[in-house]
Amino acid sequence: MKYTTLPNTNLKISKLCLGTMTWGQQNTEAEAHEQLDFAIEKGINFIDCAEMYPVPANPKTQGRTETYIGNWLSKNKNRADLIITSKIAGPSRNMDHIRTPLDFSKKSLEDAIHSSLKRLHTDYIDLYQLHWPERNTNYFGQRDYSHKVDEKWNDNFSEVLTHLEEFVNAGKIRHIGLSNETPFGVMRCIEESRKGKMKIASVQNPYNLVNRKDEIGLSEILHRENIGYLAYSPLGFGTLTGKYLVGKADENSRINQFKQYTRYSSKQAFKAIEKYFDISKKHNLSFAQMSLAFILQKKFVTAPIIGATSIEQLSENIDSIYISLSKEILKEIDAVHHQIPNPAP
Repeated sequence: MKYTTLPNTNLKISKLCLGTMTWGQQNTEAEAHEQLDFAIEKGINFIDCAEMYPVPANPKTQGRTETYIGNWLSKNKNRADLIITSKIAGPSRNMDHIRTPLDFSKKSLEDAIHSSLKRLHTDYIDLYQLHWPERNTNYFGQRDYSHKVDEKWNDNFSEVLTHLEEFVNAGKIRHIGLSNETPFGVMRCIEESRKGKMKIASVQNPYNLVNRKDEIGLSEILHRENIGYLAYSPLGFGTLTGKYLVGKADENSRINQFKQYTRYSSKQAFKAIEKYFDISKKHNLSFAQMSLAFILQKKFVTAPIIGATSIEQLSENIDSIYISLSKEILKEIDAVHHQIPNPAP
């Protein structure tokens, strides 16, 4: 395994982060524990979760993922060896079962953090993230920003960061980050840090071969302001493994099981995916490993978040850490990107 330091922290993290959002829905607790054992044995020490997991959001399963992790931590007594993240859910029409209102008020943060700590059987969370913004903006597959003149949100970045810092001072969380955030939101947090607020450590956004939109405006900010980048959905819901192209996706795969997940299933996305798949075949590479290696070689990326529903998938994904793509392969990948840029934002 390879390691790096999460910016603005002293946390030494593996260059691959273990994603967990299938645990409690597509994966049983026994399978979750098996994945944890396997990943730790392979050198991964970085685990990402959220209060809303597993996905899709469901009042009957909400919190199971953290519970599974907490039970494993209690059994193994290795909390100090690991870097664990979690997230508070922002406003959503479909998640009132978590709390009402869904916001980043002091009361909501207190409920979310304490509930996560209880489920995780831990006294602290290493990196605590705002899962998506409170304000109206473009994320979760929205390509363009559409302004709403009647929006009720008022700029509260300073207030939210103040509350988060109180939990840091109390020892309940160690560092703070954002998720599904835009350049505007990241820069507002940076502005507040220049006024004395705690600086964010990272941004967790979707990034993969068919969704490179953060290279346009956000990557420069990450470089110049020393902010970490955690790339989720690095395999585009499994489409960048090639299993949907060659008919190897079983009925329990995410897209086959949950038809509402169409982000990576458009004709344009599949056209690009086919071209990337052909590159992997040409160079005798696993498509999944090529897709992950591409992300690992991006200088602004701190770590991709890999998820899997089987040990076989997890093993293949972890082994991508040892793959280095040549300039020739990268040039071929960029040629496809220039032809079909960001078909799955």
